[in-house]
Amino acid sequence: MSIRVGIVGISGFGGGEALRLVASHPSFELVYAAGDGSAGSRLVDRFPGVSPKLAGLVIEKWEPAALPKLDVLFASLPTGASAEALARVSKDVKIVDIGGDHRYVDGWAYGLADVWPAEIVGKTRIANPGCFPAAALTALAPLLAGKLIEPGNIVIDAKTGISGAGRGGGDSTFGYAESNENLVPYGLLKHTHMPEMAKTIERLSGGSAAGMVFTPHLVPMTRGILATIYCRGRATTGQCLEAARRFYDGRAFVRVTDRPPQTKWATGSNLAFVSYAADPERNLVIAMGVVDNLGKGAAGQAVQNANLICGLPETAGLDGAPVWP
Repeated sequence: MSIRVGIVGISGFGGGEALRLVASHPSFELVYAAGDGSAGSRLVDRFPGVSPKLAGLVIEKWEPAALPKLDVLFASLPTGASAEALARVSKDVKIVDIGGDHRYVDGWAYGLADVWPAEIVGKTRIANPGCFPAAALTALAPLLAGKLIEPGNIVIDAKTGISGAGRGGGDSTFGYAESNENLVPYGLLKHTHMPEMAKTIERLSGGSAAGMVFTPHLVPMTRGILATIYCRGRATTGQCLEAARRFYDGRAFVRVTDRPPQTKWATGSNLAFVSYAADPERNLVIAMGVVDNLGKGAAGQAVQNANLICGLPETAGLDGAPVWP
């Protein structure tokens, strides 16, 4: 079965990762690529290592009204750039929005695929979670669903590689000279991922997430996110690990580990690693989540969501092992 796929924003980091995964997918056929700054280029001009089959595909100017016949469209556009344009895409085309415009928007399913796969199956409009939520919420979900922690007292301390800023780099803060040998907190008290994390915490727990604190940090590495999350709860380490193993039983991409996870474990993959440490006497639970911000945090989860909405095996095209070292 050949499923006709398009990627918008293909020359960015998220779009490029989607290209890598789609190119080797057993059922997806890339027939359309779009971008603004790269329009008119061939794929091989932007990605010299692309397969000969796709090398000559020309990147087109993004125009929703001029789409060819597609089954699935991946949109990897900056937050604020996709809502109006995707509203003009035919309802016959299934869309996975890797950007941030449709998270918790009516008519769009929130694509936290490892937690709510049944809510994604058969849908036509999927909003991919942000990269930080992918790491933090995957670790928190078993504890919140099992009532092992208080939803209103959660502090999320996350470290991310610089590719999370996108290929343009955001601003000079993300350049090599500024980010190398440096550690930078940013987005304090107002990061764009805070609303979706708070809403998901409330959905999972049934309580208020009003006390949630989230602070991301930029670290000098290319890919990866480690979220260290401080919670209030009387559970033991063993109870947290067991709750996670039950919650993710049979889920192909979540690995529950006894030791603290490392970002290298997930590099180049759609895997998420979670672990826990707890001290019930201090009413303290520490949850840890690791993902590749371009994999599970973006294009990997997008392909997983596309598999679910297309009725394919969830793991199709996502079986590759992480890159090591």
